[in-house]
Amino acid sequence: MDNALKRVMSTYKWTLENGDKRTDPWLLVYSPVPVIVIFLVYLCVLWAGPRLMKHRGPVDLKGVLIVYNFAMVCLSVYMFYEFLVTSRLSNYSYLCQPVDYSTSPLAMRMANVCWWFFFSKVIELSDTVFFILRKKNNQLTFLHVYHHGTMIFNWWAGVKYLAGGQSFFIGLLNTFVHIIMYSYYGLAGLGPHMQKYLWWKRYLTTLQLVQFVLLTTHTGYNLFAECNFPDSMNVVVFGYCVSLIFLFSNFYYQSYVSKKVKKI
Repeated sequence: MDNALKRVMSTYKWTLENGDKRTDPWLLVYSPVPVIVIFLVYLCVLWAGPRLMKHRGPVDLKGVLIVYNFAMVCLSVYMFYEFLVTSRLSNYSYLCQPVDYSTSPLAMRMANVCWWFFFSKVIELSDTVFFILRKKNNQLTFLHVYHHGTMIFNWWAGVKYLAGGQSFFIGLLNTFVHIIMYSYYGLAGLGPHMQKYLWWKRYLTTLQLVQFVLLTTHTGYNLFAECNFPDSMNVVVFGYCVSLIFLFSNFYYQSYVSKKVKKI
């Protein structure tokens, strides 16, 4: 027992001491404990929320959701712009790009937008809370919880150790998708009269799938290329994207293909 505890403490100490010294002072980055606490609170809300709402009516969050979704559009536009412009100014390669750990203005600018991308994943946990308050429990799927719950850890590790480099490609694609996704949710929140303009929901899911295929291809290439970017991170990203391709493909099939077959 003592040896196991020592190993845990040694691993924790290594985690703290081997991060990116530029990002360590930033909010939620230095230690994994705050992110773990956030995740545990998230799980508690998932468990307790539907039970507390069981005998209550759904909460009207129309105004909150409109503001929230369009605020997320604005944040996503900002992050997409920063990923795109900073990578271009830094002459980033889309095939292989090591992390620039210097404190140059462009390196710090990329690290900063990586932190915002990580923090946006913390903010996005609110999506789950809104589903619970509105009694949309059918939206609390394994895909939803898995994707939201794991992204905060993935990008905590990204900002802690790899704030830049080819990680930017993930942020670039994901923020582009989220601009469109939160625009859809924001428009849908305006009321039923908008539904006739929202025929493109199916293509949003397709875009999400294309995103994960591109990331899997990009990361897979870097597993075999000579690139000064940790293969351990490439393996994690590759496996994670494959899992999301499977889950989103299943969602697409159940939502669009299966229902169409049943109607026939």
